[in-house]
Amino acid sequence: MKIRLGLAGSELPVSAGERDEDRAHLAALEQTLESHRAVVREGWGAEKVHRKGKLTTWERVERLVDPGGRILPVGTLVNWGRSFAGSERQAPGAGVLTAFCQVEGRWVMVIANDNTVASGAWWPLSPEKIQRAQKMALDLRLPVVYLVDCSGLFLPEQSRSFPGLTGAGHIFKKNAELAAAGVPQIAGVFGDCIAGGGYMPIISDRVYMTEQAYMVIAGAALIKGAKSQHLTSLDIGGPEVHVHQSGTADVRVPDDLTCLAAIRRELAGLPGSAVAFYRHGVEPEEPLFDPAELADLLPRDHRQVYDMRQVLARLVDGSLVHEFLPEVGREVLTVVARVSGLWMGFAANVLEPQPHPEGRGHRPGGILYREGIAKLAAFSRACNDDGIPLVWVQDIAGFDIGVEAEALGLLGYGSSLIYANSTTKAPVFTLLLRKASGAGYYAMAGLPYEPVVQLSSPLARQSVMEGRTLAIAAFNTKLDDDFQIASTDPVERARIEAGMAATAARIEADMDPIQAASRMDTDEVVRVGELRTWLVALAEMAWQATGYRRTKNPRIWSLHDLEVLASGRRAEAAPQQEASTARSSQQEAPEPGAVPVLCPMEGTVYLRPAPDQPAFVSPGQQLAAGDRFALIEVMKTFSAVRAPVAGTLLRVDIADGSAVDRQQALAWIRPLT
Repeated sequence: MKIRLGLAGSELPVSAGERDEDRAHLAALEQTLESHRAVVREGWGAEKVHRKGKLTTWERVERLVDPGGRILPVGTLVNWGRSFAGSERQAPGAGVLTAFCQVEGRWVMVIANDNTVASGAWWPLSPEKIQRAQKMALDLRLPVVYLVDCSGLFLPEQSRSFPGLTGAGHIFKKNAELAAAGVPQIAGVFGDCIAGGGYMPIISDRVYMTEQAYMVIAGAALIKGAKSQHLTSLDIGGPEVHVHQSGTADVRVPDDLTCLAAIRRELAGLPGSAVAFYRHGVEPEEPLFDPAELADLLPRDHRQVYDMRQVLARLVDGSLVHEFLPEVGREVLTVVARVSGLWMGFAANVLEPQPHPEGRGHRPGGILYREGIAKLAAFSRACNDDGIPLVWVQDIAGFDIGVEAEALGLLGYGSSLIYANSTTKAPVFTLLLRKASGAGYYAMAGLPYEPVVQLSSPLARQSVMEGRTLAIAAFNTKLDDDFQIASTDPVERARIEAGMAATAARIEADMDPIQAASRMDTDEVVRVGELRTWLVALAEMAWQATGYRRTKNPRIWSLHDLEVLASGRRAEAAPQQEASTARSSQQEAPEPGAVPVLCPMEGTVYLRPAPDQPAFVSPGQQLAAGDRFALIEVMKTFSAVRAPVAGTLLRVDIADGSAVDRQQALAWIRPLT
C-alpha cells in the first residue's frame, strides 16, 4: 500500500510587523545561547594543554570526524551557572564533551573528558551526563568512542558525584550494558586516567594509549603518601605496563594524532550505515519551505497560537506529509513524513481552536482532550509496531480539566497514552518548541519517559504551572473569588503583592531553557534554525543500525489499518461542523446586513495585546477578512478572533477583560458591497 503525501504548509502568513518583533526577540535569546556555547567550548583555556604537547578535547574531536562531518553536542549547558566548593572556577559543560559525530560515514557517540577543565575531572552531574550519552548510544546502537583524559573525581565535591544510583560507578555499568548489547566501544587514552577515569575505558573492545597516557587505580601522589614509594604515574600505569605487561590496553601509539587515526581505522572496519537501504530508493530532499523561516512562525508570547502544520512544513523533506486520523482529535496532529529520505512519525499539538466533536462550538488548542489522547496512543502504538521512529513536538498547556473531562475519563485515557510511551521499542525523540506544562509534558514523551533525545528551543518553558498562576495558588488564602488581594490594609497589600511578584519571578526564571539544561531537565537547547539539521541527524541515527528492533516495510504498516478503520469518521464530521456553524447570535444588529464577529468558545476576551497598548481595532476602522479583532483566553492560552468579512467596524459589544460565551456577538461589521 502506498503512502500518499501532501503539501503541509504555504508561504509565510504572518505580517511583516509581527515577524520583525518575534524575530528580534528570538535573535536575542539565540545570541545568549551562542555566547554560553562559546564559554563552554573555551573551557579553562587551551594554553596549559598545549604546553604539554597535547590537543584540547575539541581539537581531538574535530580531527576525529570526517572532513565536513557534523558534530552535534548534547548536554552542552550541564552545570551552567553552578559554583562548587573548592573551586574558584565553574565547570563548563560539567567538564565533559558528549556529542553525536560523523566518522567514516557513520554516526557515533563521542564521550570526551574536557582536559582544559581541572584536567578532565568529574564534577557533580558529570557522571549523569556521561551515562545519558551512553544511554543514547545504547538506544540507537551507535558505536561509542571514549577520548579519555580524566583525573578522576573532583574530590571537594565527591559526595555529590560518588554515591547514589547515578553516581560515577554507574558509568561502568553502562559500559557493560553496551558491551552486552553488542555495541562497539573504542577508547583512546591520552593522559591522566586515574581511579574511575582508569575504569572507564577498560570494558571497551579496543583501548589505545599514547606515550603521555597512564591508567591507575591510584596516582603517584597517593602512593607516595601511603607507601613512601617514589614513582611517577607513568611508571605505575603507563603504556609500557598496560600494553606490554598487564594487557589492560591493546595498542601503544606515539601521540594524539596517531591515536585518532587509529580510532578512525577501527570504526571503518565496522558494518556500514543502513540508511541508504531504509530510504527504499528515495533520495533526500530539502523542505520546500525554508527552515530558516521557523524563526518567523513562533510568537514570542507563549500564549499566542500559530500553525503547527507550517512548522512541520519547514522540517520535513519536500514539506510533504501524510496525516493519519485527521477528523479525530483535531487538537493534535499525527503524520508521517520523510526526513533525509527516511520515514519518521510526528505527533504534535495544534494550537488553533478546533471544533468540538459534538458540535458545541470550538475548544482551545494546545490542550489534550479524550479524542486526541486516544489518537496519540493509537498512533504511538502503531509507530512502535511498524518500527517507525517517532518525534513528539510539544507546545502544550496540559490536559483538559473540569466536569466534562473527569466524566469522560481523561485520567484513564491519559494512563493508556503513558503506557504506550513507556513501553515503546522504536526510537522516540521529543522537541519542546514552547510550553511543556503539567501532565501534558509527561504524556507527550517528556524526558521522564526516556526519549532518546529531548531538544528545547530557546522559547521552551517547562513547568507544572506558569509563574502568575502558581503565585495565585500559593497566595490563594489572601485573595478573593476574582483572585484579587482581599485585604484593605495598605501594608499587608504591599507585602502580598511583593510576595506574589517574587514567586512569579522565581518560577519564570526556573522555566528558562538554559536553566533546564543546566539541571539536565532537557538534553540540549538548539536554535530553531538548527532543528532541521538535528532531525536529519536523528533520522539517520535511528535507521543506521540493523537487526536490533522490529521494522516493517511501508506496505505492511499497522498505520494502514488505523486509516481504514477510521475512514467512517470522516462522513460523520461534516454534519456536526455544519450544525456548529449554523448557529447564529440572537443579539440585535446595529443595522440591516451587519455581520457579527462571533466568539468561538467560552473564555475571557481581550481587545488589546497588553493593558498598556492600544486596541487591535476601533469603531469606524476598515478591516480586511482575517484581521485580528481580539484574543480569547482559555487555560492561559490565547486564540485570535478574526474578522469574518472585509468591511467597516460598526460597534464593539463587549468590554476588555470580560467573560464571554460561545457564539456571543463581540462586534458588528458592515461588509463591503
